Amino acid sequence: MRLSLPINTIINLQRPLLLIPPPRRRFSTVAFLTSSFLPISVAVSRNLCCHWFSTMTTAVGVEEEEKHSKLSVELKEKIEITEKEREIFDRLLGTLRFCNLDTQLRVAGGWVRDKLLGRESDDIDIAIDNMYGSEFLDKLKEYLASRGEQVQGDTVIERNPDQSKHLETAKMRIYNQWIDFVNLRSEEYTEYSRIPTMKFGTPKEDAYRRDLTINSLFYNINTGSIEDLTERGIDDLKSGRIVTPLPAKATFLDDPLRVLRAIRFGARFGFTLDEELKQDASSEEVRVALGEKISRERIGNEIDLMISGNGPISAVTYLSDLKLFGVVFAFPSSSEPAPSENCGSLCRAYLEAMWSLIEQPGTGNFSGEQRRLALYAALFLPFRKTVYKDNKGKLIPVVNHIFKFSMKRKTSDAETVINIHRTTERFLSLIHSLQLKSCVQLDKLDWATDILEHWKSISLDDPEIPETSKIRVLTGFLLRDIKDFWRVALLTSLLLSTVDGMKEDKEIGKLDFQLDKLRESYVTIEKTICELGLDNIWDVKPLVNGREIMQIAELKGGYHIREWQQKLLTWQLAYPNGSAEECKDWMRQVKAKRQRTE
Repeated sequence: MRLSLPINTIINLQRPLLLIPPPRRRFSTVAFLTSSFLPISVAVSRNLCCHWFSTMTTAVGVEEEEKHSKLSVELKEKIEITEKEREIFDRLLGTLRFCNLDTQLRVAGGWVRDKLLGRESDDIDIAIDNMYGSEFLDKLKEYLASRGEQVQGDTVIERNPDQSKHLETAKMRIYNQWIDFVNLRSEEYTEYSRIPTMKFGTPKEDAYRRDLTINSLFYNINTGSIEDLTERGIDDLKSGRIVTPLPAKATFLDDPLRVLRAIRFGARFGFTLDEELKQDASSEEVRVALGEKISRERIGNEIDLMISGNGPISAVTYLSDLKLFGVVFAFPSSSEPAPSENCGSLCRAYLEAMWSLIEQPGTGNFSGEQRRLALYAALFLPFRKTVYKDNKGKLIPVVNHIFKFSMKRKTSDAETVINIHRTTERFLSLIHSLQLKSCVQLDKLDWATDILEHWKSISLDDPEIPETSKIRVLTGFLLRDIKDFWRVALLTSLLLSTVDGMKEDKEIGKLDFQLDKLRESYVTIEKTICELGLDNIWDVKPLVNGREIMQIAELKGGYHIREWQQKLLTWQLAYPNGSAEECKDWMRQVKAKRQRTE
């Protein structure tokens, strides 16, 4: 059930709501009024997918402002409150009455923006005008207790400047929804720190301190109205503009993380970054501030949201064009080979190709995690052979440094992407054979020397073994290493196969991934791998375990056990229908032959 809050005539939106921005007008507030805060039963459609963005095509060379003037965004005619949201707001207002509080409660930022765009949002942040969030939380708990209602959870997150947490935030879970409570505030920053001096602020001061005008809107729960206190939030939202409430350079120097947030929201909604914003974001001053004042963990969080979102290509394009690529993905000074000046453009080209492939129906069914790491693997593909020396002089893949130090991501993310790159190089040698379903030029592979020797010894003992078993053995070993990311590795290797022999960093404009042809190759190879029974081969248990190997081979441990495990796995892959006893018999024959030779 949803409540429809009718739009006030102060905006005077006409139907249809495809809004081409008129000459800029200024309003102090934009109100969506409701006649009552009591429960209202209104039946509305569950389908709230009521927003879209339209970008008109323009001739090459047209000024950015002309392009922007063609962009229009459809806003909702009515802001719709869900039944759960109504219950939450009723409890908040009930707290004011119960405790006799002269307090204004406002939902801040993203929830308001998303509601106007017709999107659902569970990001409810309550801004309070005359007390701290923790104080209001105590009063809310008191009111709920008087009604016999139980709090599902609550906590207060203290300020922690070392972790870039500069404001106390109270949180409560009610109606299976976490709500944040903070006070309205104004902020002042010092020259060399991102840690602001905080104080209570007016609603207008709070609106102007926010990162973007589209995130500065309030929904006043007391009055049931939308407040546009920067006097341009609605205007920028309907014209699809990413603009800062205050001058962009001052905003970014106060908090350089806002540069990345501007890029992320621009990419997410398909909005246009303001020209002044882009100019200031690419300035040397802002780039230095981003690298020095913002924790790498916060930078990594923003990048992760960009890559996981619906506009990763636009986001990386902005990072490259605004000269932020090298700041965000910082390289160690000892990197070899050193990254080229246009590495950002090359990374973007691979990312765009991968995005086109995984978003195309019929090209695999990737989970969110597989999709995220596939995009990272493509983005960092130009660095797959780049290494640096750590403190002990050991050569480490630079991708490891980007994940663990430049972005402070999980170690497992770095390990998975590096493994995709390593498997990609190996997959390249198998692509032709998998396409033709026959062994082509597979006698000498640097990564599979021992495996090929084991298969050769098996084939000499069994002349009737089909030649195609070789491709099954090699592919099986490869898939057991990469596991359920093998489809990602296959796509990545196909990207590389189309540019094999080209000088990537010098021929970006000539890169032609031939995506239709590449997609056909992927479907063919995937089908072949599944026909060979290798999908999920990593879950297949060895026919002979370590204890049995030691018993049959009369070993006490050491390197020879691992050697036997590889031999037995080769046999098992070559004979997919073989039994454990047949495998053990083969092992005994090999052992006996070796003893006779010795």
